[in-house]
Amino acid sequence: MRKISDGVWEIGIGYVHAHLIAVDGGLVLVDTGIAGRVERLLAAVTATGHRVEDLHTVLLTHRHPDHTGTLAELRRRTGARVVAHAADVPVIQGERPQPVHGLLMRLTAPFMKAEPAPVDVVLDGDGPSGVPGIAAVHTPGHTPGHLSYLLERDGGVLFAGDAATWLFGRVRSSPKPVTEDRVAADLSVKKLATLDFRVAAFGHGRAVTGGAVDRFREYAARG
Repeated sequence: MRKISDGVWEIGIGYVHAHLIAVDGGLVLVDTGIAGRVERLLAAVTATGHRVEDLHTVLLTHRHPDHTGTLAELRRRTGARVVAHAADVPVIQGERPQPVHGLLMRLTAPFMKAEPAPVDVVLDGDGPSGVPGIAAVHTPGHTPGHLSYLLERDGGVLFAGDAATWLFGRVRSSPKPVTEDRVAADLSVKKLATLDFRVAAFGHGRAVTGGAVDRFREYAARG
């Protein structure tokens, strides 16, 4: 775990990141990582100086099991409410199967599972996330209901989820083998480039902790 901004921590869970945000009234978690890592997440909560019961909200970026794997157990342990986009909710709640497309997802599907969990707050686009000071930004492409979140303090902290990645010193769109709509995904990164933020955190790749929006604008300028 490392601190990436005031009251914001990046938690490494294998090859994926979750993020903790200290807010008035407790803690918010962005995504939950892969299954079987609930103790790691709870240890991260206490390492910030908070109690487990202080975790009151989970903001999901999207429905993929490497981001929702620990959700059900974490919800049982903390009672945290869950926020997600309407387009991804049926998969998160187990009402529809996880769509599998491309060779990589077919190969990993048997090993990547997430227990279904209820979603308490269903969003349908840009606007309030349900947590004061955090805005939701609809960034479809990787999945139809992908959301990014913008923490509106400390110059802005963007939680891009898998809408974008940081690789070899560049912002890139979500990887083609696991992205449902490449055109929408490209437009979503360019949409993020129109926002104002100093720090950008990613589901995959280390956070950029200064001048992050400039890196997104460089992506947009590349066409």
